[in-house]
Amino acid sequence: MLSTQLRLRLESIATRISKGEEVSLEDMIWADKLAKSNRSAYSILRKARREAIHGESHPDSMDGFLNALDLGNLDAPRSNGPLSADEITEFFRRDDGEEWLRRD
Repeated sequence: MLSTQLRLRLESIATRISKGEEVSLEDMIWADKLAKSNRSAYSILRKARREAIHGESHPDSMDGFLNALDLGNLDAPRSNGPLSADEITEFFRRDDGEEWLRRD
């Protein structure tokens, strides 16, 4: 559990990260060390970095859902919508062109 003083300092740093503002090297080193030893601090920093990379997302969207649960890779591109039937079919094809999963 973070003390109030540590949490407020970390939230200040996280806010600057999420807005793309400058953060001193000293603050980043401190925040990273804290995040390595405290899961709450780690989560706060991940959310700030995710928001800095992808922007703020609507809470009802899939991105908002993933952000709220702190899931997913920070750098992974997110899908813009459902896959088409052809894309799904191509996903289930083997390298030799045979489908390895199909309905009989």
